[in-house]
Amino acid sequence: MLKLHEERNSLRTLFIFIAIAYIFSISLRFIWIDALGDAPQFRWNNELMINNNDGYYFAEGARDILAGNHTANDQSPIDGAPAQLTAALSKIIPVSFEALILYMPGFLGSLIVIPMILIGRALNQTTLGFISALIASVAHSYYNRTMMGYYDTDMLNIVFPVLEMYSLILALTHQRNRYLIPITVSIALYQWWYPQAYALDTALFGMIIGYAILIDRKNIYLYKIALFILIGILAIPIISKISLALILFALFHFKRDLSNKVFFATFAAVIVLYFSTGGVDPILHFIQGYFFRGNSETVSASLNFYDVMTTVREAGHIPFSVFAERISGHPITFVLAVIGYVLALIAYRPLLITLPLVGLGFIAMSAGLRFTIYAVPPMAIGIAFLILYVSQFLTKPFLKYLSIGTFTLVALYPNYTHIKAYMTPPVLTNHEVLALSELNKMASSEDYMIGWWDFGFPIRYYADVKTWADGAQHSGGQNYPISFVLTNQDPISVAHMMRLNTEYMEKNFRDKNSTYSSVFEYMMHEEGFKDPNDFITAIALAEYKTPPKTRDVYLYLPLRMMEIFPTSALFSNLDLKTGKSSPQPFFYASQRIQDAGKTIELGQGVSIIKATNTLKLGTQNLPIKAFYQVGYDPKQKLQVNRQNFASEGLTVIHMASYGQFLVMDDFYFNSTYIQMFVLEHYDRNLFQPVILSPLTKIFKLKI
Repeated sequence: MLKLHEERNSLRTLFIFIAIAYIFSISLRFIWIDALGDAPQFRWNNELMINNNDGYYFAEGARDILAGNHTANDQSPIDGAPAQLTAALSKIIPVSFEALILYMPGFLGSLIVIPMILIGRALNQTTLGFISALIASVAHSYYNRTMMGYYDTDMLNIVFPVLEMYSLILALTHQRNRYLIPITVSIALYQWWYPQAYALDTALFGMIIGYAILIDRKNIYLYKIALFILIGILAIPIISKISLALILFALFHFKRDLSNKVFFATFAAVIVLYFSTGGVDPILHFIQGYFFRGNSETVSASLNFYDVMTTVREAGHIPFSVFAERISGHPITFVLAVIGYVLALIAYRPLLITLPLVGLGFIAMSAGLRFTIYAVPPMAIGIAFLILYVSQFLTKPFLKYLSIGTFTLVALYPNYTHIKAYMTPPVLTNHEVLALSELNKMASSEDYMIGWWDFGFPIRYYADVKTWADGAQHSGGQNYPISFVLTNQDPISVAHMMRLNTEYMEKNFRDKNSTYSSVFEYMMHEEGFKDPNDFITAIALAEYKTPPKTRDVYLYLPLRMMEIFPTSALFSNLDLKTGKSSPQPFFYASQRIQDAGKTIELGQGVSIIKATNTLKLGTQNLPIKAFYQVGYDPKQKLQVNRQNFASEGLTVIHMASYGQFLVMDDFYFNSTYIQMFVLEHYDRNLFQPVILSPLTKIFKLKI
């Protein structure tokens, strides 16, 4: 018999377990605060800054809600649940806005312990729920995405589905009509908070139907559960969902002799409503995005852009060791968790409802590490079950409780060591934020700042300007013009692209008849071009006429762009007609510098041979075309010294103030980013510097 000895714990014990688990989870999240809280470079407005780029998206929405205004086409998520909740809490909790968004993830994410413990209680195994709550709350991937500062939807993205699991397990266990309403409410809340949960909740619906058909097909209550899941999924307002659920609950409660014919007619009507409000379309879109990404190019309506999914780490394959560690802390505990989970499924059939979470978590092996977080709660239940199952064979209470405590600590330890070591820094330093804040004073909220999509959300939050792309909007078509601006070698082409894409972005937003999948295609059409190469050639002409200026445009060039500069170049270093990438240019940046006397070692087989002014790249020796010494004087003015050595070869730049060497070919050396950020070379007829700090340089377009 696999079932554990039943527990009958009081409500007092339940609350004690919840309090201990919640305090435990919160306490470990303060390790990061204690480690970085006093670092002055990470503080702004007297508070530690958040460590997640996407957090600035929702912070922008909350800021605009509190301010009571936002501009058209500014992409501010004022209708998003995280922004709305944050704005509401900001009015209630007496802390600064910066403190609120810093601590919300830890305090809300730790709420997972409540439904985890309640699941155990629903199975008459509160201790199982308590142990699994401790483990789930600090598992690698769950901690990473709910730590202090990780302000994002993830702070409740697992709490809500685990709450759904609890409501379903409660209903399956007791099979009373009064447990149907919590099902719809929990699913409706999850859909409100995270609309992408549509696929998971639809899988739950299928799971219940399968459970009914395979295990107890004559049990009408199982179909009632499925019906109330479906109501929660419907793409209608949350109030309408709950109202419909209450109406049907009243029908079932007061009409206990309701015929099956009437019930299934009602069920059919809700299914019709489901398909008429979207049906499986969102799921198909999800599958297409993660499982049929194709090769490195993606075909738009008429142009071939580079596929951003090939550059996003979270959307790639991961090794088993990483997969296992992110779910259970260690490969061994993961294997034990899987064994325990299988045994728990056999012992407690209602736990079968957690299989969709396991499935979604396990697709991380092919779809990317971001999905591992979903498997954390079921695997935590698995390891907790195994701990209790093994311990119950010990007859002496002292040994039994000692073994439970010891095994639990062993399961927790690798997660604790991960938390101690996982010191991810805030997104920006205060010097970078200062530059954006200064621009905020100069620019209008209708102006645009062009920067790589990774910086879109922080730019919009601190500078309060519009952007071409951000962490949510960064398709190949959106990235192409940004990549073009950063890597092109012709200032006239860059200036024209900045003005053209900005004005047509606004025009495309206002043009309700536009069906183009990218602003770039819309711009080409409006400018009278069918061939993208002809268009690129045309905008290189000084006499090319751009649309009338309606707003200012700024170019954002941060130091931290350096590490992703080669990746950004991929998006424009191709033929848009064929999608074929051009030969990969050469760029190497290193801070691992060692002067070995005759050579300067730069790491990874790259070294400078001083006597011959050549570079050694592995087994190759190449001439150094020019050597630049770049650094700041005591007055923070950039000083550039140049030495020419050959008519061709690679250029070496020593950024002395940054302790960094750059090695590159002409493609990168003549690019906008290197010329304007590293060397501060720019066309004074086209650009005006507005901020020139060592970490951030911002230029204003003059045309």
